[in-house]
Amino acid sequence: MPGLNNIEPSAVLPRTAWHGALAETAIEVFSIMVGVSVTAPADDAPRVPTQMTGMVGIAGAIRANFILQCSAASSIKLASQMLGISPDDPNAQKAACDALGEICNIVAGYFKARIGLGDACQLSVPTIIVGQDYKFYSGRTYERMELPLLFEGETLWTTLEIAQ
Repeated sequence: MPGLNNIEPSAVLPRTAWHGALAETAIEVFSIMVGVSVTAPADDAPRVPTQMTGMVGIAGAIRANFILQCSAASSIKLASQMLGISPDDPNAQKAACDALGEICNIVAGYFKARIGLGDACQLSVPTIIVGQDYKFYSGRTYERMELPLLFEGETLWTTLEIAQ
């Protein structure tokens, strides 16, 4: 993937640098894989109701979950941009699930490499949750790193949950 070469440092980055590494990774992946620019939203940006959640587990030297949450409309826009399909395509919802899972997989993979744990961790298969009026809870105690990203006027919520 152009632009993401040689991202693995020779040592593991300190945990205090992980939020910045997550931000750099997410912005880079959205730019290269999806072809869109994402930015930090204003502090007063309203939280859009979550209708889709993508998640990839990270296991090994760290135990973590990378989570991406967005509206159904945003997920279809992402899939349309990433895959070159029309948002009106009858398969747009399935494509949105596939695209969301792939984005999660790539961000999680490049994040673990960027912090120096690329070979010391494995990724799970992406899980996608679709629906209305649901809340996502993890069963363990996690340190949460949240990173809201603005995409075409809507906020995408990226979260890294690191098991304590």
